[in-house]
Amino acid sequence: MTRAPAVPLAPNVWRIPTVGRAAVNSYAFVDDDGSVTLVDCGLAKAPARIVRGLAAIGKAPADVTRIVLTHAHPDHAGGAAELARRTGAPVAAHAADVPYAQAGHAPVSDPTVTGGRLFARLNSGRFPAVQVAQPLADGDLLDVGGGLRVVHTPGHSPGHVSLLHEPTRLLITGDALFNMVGIRWPIKWLCSDFQMTRETAHVLGELDYDLAAFTHGPELTDNPRERIRAFLTAHR
Repeated sequence: MTRAPAVPLAPNVWRIPTVGRAAVNSYAFVDDDGSVTLVDCGLAKAPARIVRGLAAIGKAPADVTRIVLTHAHPDHAGGAAELARRTGAPVAAHAADVPYAQAGHAPVSDPTVTGGRLFARLNSGRFPAVQVAQPLADGDLLDVGGGLRVVHTPGHSPGHVSLLHEPTRLLITGDALFNMVGIRWPIKWLCSDFQMTRETAHVLGELDYDLAAFTHGPELTDNPRERIRAFLTAHR
């Protein structure tokens, strides 16, 4: 089966897979004036796939007016510098992750996790540094398609955010949760504080949404809030 370059999720909202059919995802929001907001930019090699995804919805890099990062990890911010260069769009990220995005290095992994200590010793987590024009804070409402709410869910990184598109009732979890062969926690050794990830993800069960989209894995359209709440309750 051929991978679709862009998958429609809601009016003027698309998922753009950058690895496989849904292993790593970016998102595009199109406003009434035709401008595009990108959420996450994949790995450093992802821009070409994102541009193909934009073309599939009748858009070009020149239409992109904002880039929002859920967090400063290579598989989310890796293509941001190149896309910012191609589009001229400013980049937004939570204030706590701005230093990492601008240094081109992911936050230090959780030292209490064996894999995290190894990851730190290997000095992994590098990506092309990108300037951040807009530091974000919890509760910010971005002027994206009628309102994109910033929900700070730290732990995977200090400034990790999930995003709630209020008009379409669509939640983007970021890496607070994966949907790879079912809902699951992100990889422990890639978190800056895995225990905090477990604690802050519970806010996702308190939000109102009808569709849950993931940066790793396909979207959930069938009772997503109830399914996420069931997972969170079972893994307290």
